[in-house]
Amino acid sequence: MNWYLSKIIFRIICGDGDHTPQFDEQLRLINATDEEEAFRKAMVLGEREQDGFYNHEQKLVQWKFINVAELYKLSGLLDGAEVYSRIHETDDPDRYIEFTNRKATHLRASGTPKLLELL
Repeated sequence: MNWYLSKIIFRIICGDGDHTPQFDEQLRLINATDEEEAFRKAMVLGEREQDGFYNHEQKLVQWKFINVAELYKLSGLLDGAEVYSRIHETDDPDRYIEFTNRKATHLRASGTPKLLELL
């Protein structure tokens, strides 16, 4: 068996969709015998994890599966290897840095599971 890193894309639609388009890019680990099986498994994950719920304004919020956008075979795990990178643009760099530092402080104090509560 081999490990693969897949990027699964969902579109987030709130209400009638009259808002800035949003996409959720999820990186998922897939254990499979080959690339074809890994792609199939990633597709099944995406289809199975489509979701919908009503927000506090009683508007339907939907996660609609778009596709598997990327698939990489992991030949081995290396300490410090880059797995993901994204350029984030903001009009308020100080706020972004403060938020990042606050998450790091919370992580140091509580551990990884508590980080999800902060977000």
